[in-house]
This record gives sequence, C-alpha cells and structure tokens, in this order.
Amino acid sequence: MDEALLRSLTPSVLGILVRRGADFAAAEDAVQDALVEAVRVWPADPPRDPKGWLVTVAWRKFLDATRADSARRRREDIVDEEPEPGPAPAVDDTLQLYFLCAHPSLTPSSAAALTLRAVGGLTTRQIAQAYLVPEATMAQRISRAKRTVSDVRFDRPGDVATVLRVLYLVFNEGYSGDVDLVAEAIRLTRQLAAAIDHPEVAGLLALMLIHHARRAARTAPDGSLVPLAEQDRGRWDTGMIAEGIQILQAALVRDRLGEFQAQAAIAALHADALTAEETDWVQIVEWYDELARLTDSPVVRLNRAVAVGEADGPRAGLAALSTVDDSLPRHTAVAAYLHERDGDVATAARLYVEAARKAANLAERDHLTRQAARLNTRRSR
Repeated sequence: MDEALLRSLTPSVLGILVRRGADFAAAEDAVQDALVEAVRVWPADPPRDPKGWLVTVAWRKFLDATRADSARRRREDIVDEEPEPGPAPAVDDTLQLYFLCAHPSLTPSSAAALTLRAVGGLTTRQIAQAYLVPEATMAQRISRAKRTVSDVRFDRPGDVATVLRVLYLVFNEGYSGDVDLVAEAIRLTRQLAAAIDHPEVAGLLALMLIHHARRAARTAPDGSLVPLAEQDRGRWDTGMIAEGIQILQAALVRDRLGEFQAQAAIAALHADALTAEETDWVQIVEWYDELARLTDSPVVRLNRAVAVGEADGPRAGLAALSTVDDSLPRHTAVAAYLHERDGDVATAARLYVEAARKAANLAERDHLTRQAARLNTRRSR
C-alpha cells in the first residue's frame, strides 16, 4: 500500500466532493472512509485510476451518509447527481483547501490541525501525537473546525498571508511522536509553492529550508540546546541551505518584499557565514530594519537589539533593548547576554537566573540555568 500516494490524492479528492455540493465536514468524513476502504482493497486489487476510484467511493460514502440523514436538505437532488464511475477530472483543489482551512473564524491552532488533516492527510491520532494532546481532544478540535467551515463558499478568494501564518505555526511546533511537523510543514509549503506563484510563499519555503538545515546541530547528545554561535557548522545541511538561498534570491528579484522573505534573508546571512565570527551583522541589522518596517513587531525589535549588540557593541545593543517592552518573552535572556558581552558578569548571572524562571520550555530553562551557573563559577574563582 502506497501511503504517500493516498496522502497526495486526499486534498484533490476532498476538493472534488466539496465542489459537487458536499459540505466540508461530511466530505472529509467520506474521504477518510474511502481511504480506509482503499487500504483494505488495494493490496489485492489495485485500481487502474487511483484518484478516480477514491472519488467514486468517497462520493458513494457521502451519499450513504446523506441518505441516512432524513433532515439533510437536497438529499434527493444530490442522489440524482451521482457521477458515473470513471477517470476523475484533473482539477486539483488543494489551493482552495488551504484557504478554507485557514478561515479567519478559526483559531490558529484549529486552523493548523485542520490543515494537517485535510491537506496533509494525517490521521487524528498522528496529529494528536505531534501536538502532545489526547486523541479525543484533537478529534473535538478538528470536528469543531470542520463544522465552522462547512458553510463557507469554497470558491471565494483566500488570504495568502493567513495560509502562510498557519503553515509557519505548524513549522514552529517542532516534532514529536511519529509525525515530524517540521518536515510536514516543509512538504505542505512545497505543495503550496507549486500551486501558487507568490514571492512570500517562496520566502516562507526558503526560511523553513534554511532553518531546518541546522537541525542536526541545534542540540547536543544529551538533548541540551546549542546556541547558533556554538553549533558545529559541519553538521549543517549545505544542500538544503543552497536550495533555500536559491529560492529566496528568485523571490527577492521580484521586488515584492514581505516579512517571510526578510526573515529568510536574515537566516541566509547566518547560514552563509563559515564561522560565527564571519557573520555579516551590519547587513543583518539592515534586514531587521526592513522587517520592523514591514511588521512593527516587538519580537523583531528584540532580535534587532541582539544584532545591534553584535554589529555595534553590547552597549549599543542594550540601548536598542531599552526601547523594547521588558515583559516580552526572552527580553531578560537577551539583556543577560548583552550584559555579559559588556563585562558585567554579576548582572548577567542574575538576569540568566531570572530568565530561566520565565522560560517557556524545559530545554530553554536548562540552557539559561547553565549559563547562570557558568558565570557564577567564573565569579567565584
């Protein structure tokens, strides 16, 4: 059984059912039933036209469910519209599914889960494992999301920016269980890039590839975080970096700069340096200036303060940091780093301890605690 083939056909089959009049929730259920049937039947009797087979079986599953619901409007009309078995049309509705799953009435987490289910073809169990929540909880989340978008017109224009933010959210969730959400986000973004010619889609794909290329070097054998400056660059995937930079360059020449292209440019400058000392921090600050202009994000200004500290010295970085809201996550950790660079070890150690208490996850907390212990040991000598 070719699981990859089934996953690749899922969005198109789902889109065909929706276009024929099925509401999204019922269509998604019917497609999943058809996939289960394919797993049972195909090993012994593979179809000549897999997509056509899935469309036919899914439509019949939908009709069966419709007939069982006496209150379903247009029941008899839908039954009369049943298509004859045969090759399925070549239209691919994957792009529309992206926009449907990123509907503005959905929360970001629900939109991400629905995208993984409907476009990515993952099971509810796989998505629940990836997000480290019970399967029943994820099933409820997905069901609510499907009900929300069931009455949405399938052919309405979509918001590319919303779709990209959903994909970026999936990417940033990391990975766990038997589903690697980072790899899945890249796969879905590649799919979107093939379906739509948009420089920000290319920018997001480039950003994902360049970040993902450093994955093997981000953690030590004991699972602890390894800061960018200390990573073994020989473990970076240079092929993936080269692909990301090539995609980024093609997007930038179109002169339609967006935030994902700017982020990818910053990531590319880090990846292009043979050593941490060779990083072009001046150019990185310039890109952060562009990014701040595009987004007016406090997180961008926080990261810019680090870059300024590297380009112009730690006191300049601290001056830039003073303009950023100190309640922002990682603000204290950045202050600790810049104070250490400035030689104020006592203040840096105290701030590292404080930052560790505010850390969002165990790995980050352990890293900051080790930084504080390192400085305190140095002070005691």
